Amino acid sequence: MPQWLTDGAPHVWRPYCQMKTAPEPLAVARTQGARIILEDGRELVDGIASWWTAVHGYNHPHIRAAVTEQLERAPHVMFGGLAHEPAYRLASRLSALLPGELDHVFFAESGSVAVEISMKMALQYWINRGVTGRAKFVSFLGGYHGDTLATMTICDPEEGMHGLFAGVMPAQHVVALPRDAEREAALDALLADKGHEIAALIVEPRVQGAGGMLLHDDHVLQVLRRLADKHGLLLIFDEIFTGFGRTGDLFACSGSGVIPDIVTLSKALTGGTLPLSAAIASRQVFQAFWSDDAGAALMHGPTYMANPLACAAANASLDLFESGAWREDVARINTALAAGLEPCRGAPGVVDVRTLGAIGVVEFEEPVDAGGLCARFADLGCWIRPMGKVVYLTPPFVTSDAEMARLTGAIRAVVC
Repeated sequence: MPQWLTDGAPHVWRPYCQMKTAPEPLAVARTQGARIILEDGRELVDGIASWWTAVHGYNHPHIRAAVTEQLERAPHVMFGGLAHEPAYRLASRLSALLPGELDHVFFAESGSVAVEISMKMALQYWINRGVTGRAKFVSFLGGYHGDTLATMTICDPEEGMHGLFAGVMPAQHVVALPRDAEREAALDALLADKGHEIAALIVEPRVQGAGGMLLHDDHVLQVLRRLADKHGLLLIFDEIFTGFGRTGDLFACSGSGVIPDIVTLSKALTGGTLPLSAAIASRQVFQAFWSDDAGAALMHGPTYMANPLACAAANASLDLFESGAWREDVARINTALAAGLEPCRGAPGVVDVRTLGAIGVVEFEEPVDAGGLCARFADLGCWIRPMGKVVYLTPPFVTSDAEMARLTGAIRAVVC
């Protein structure tokens, strides 16, 4: 164990684990491509792209060069009253890439905060229009939108991480996705009854990520858009996970043909290099804040919002996306995931195997021993971190065929 880990362990509070009983984390020395190199010399193929961020692989030279160049000019300046080229260029590019009139970009640092900002936008949209009482949200079972206080209220209430906080914040309407006519009718009835108190619907389009990698087709999104319009509500797409190619389209909203009123982005926005997120509103939403009345402004401003280094990384990441090579990579990875994971179907305890884009999932009937499986996968040269009932892969798009074979082979070896 390296000395830095020994010295620091008594003082670091790690995420998502019981510190008293959790195994020691693996000590990382460096990263390269799709690999994590440990202090003990082992190389692990990263099967989850550091929580879905490092889509272009680690240490991509184009992103690194952009950050280095920006570091020499200005690592950070406050965004209140000042402006800088990386942020303004990034906002213009994101607006051009997103469908419809999603063209007003509000930057933050993390995905959870971007979702909170989207909720705040939706609430104040109605306030600014003189509509009172719209203080609730509709979200969906199986969904996950973050760990901050407001975002916890729109996550699946049965989700284990947030159960302790039931009743701390106002309850929201968390209902079943309208996957069929019966559920569509139930949602329609809820909105007819409670629409006067609802500000917006919020959904993870195509894939509910941390809730279990649950897939739904674009028809569900079309239903949500239709019902939101019918009842005069805003629709928010949380694309923290699905944005930037993960489902096979650059954005799920673009591929589905369904345009939300607000979309949130983060994760792969900077290619896994630096923290950055955005809540991007339609022209209609923004117009509710455009006023001679100072009180109608959105009074929000994260200290590191639009950090120049992060914006430079994001612009470089968009350069790579605009090259188009990622599409072939995602298709190649999807083929490898489908072929490599299908033999797990029918294995003891397995209830489903599914893939979409660069996402592969093996779902079990019961929650898995995440810590124990992590260690077994590491012994096989892979970094795979199960959650809940699923063992899943969301690898960097640059993962080679041989590396994909190692990842899927490790899962087969453990599961089958």
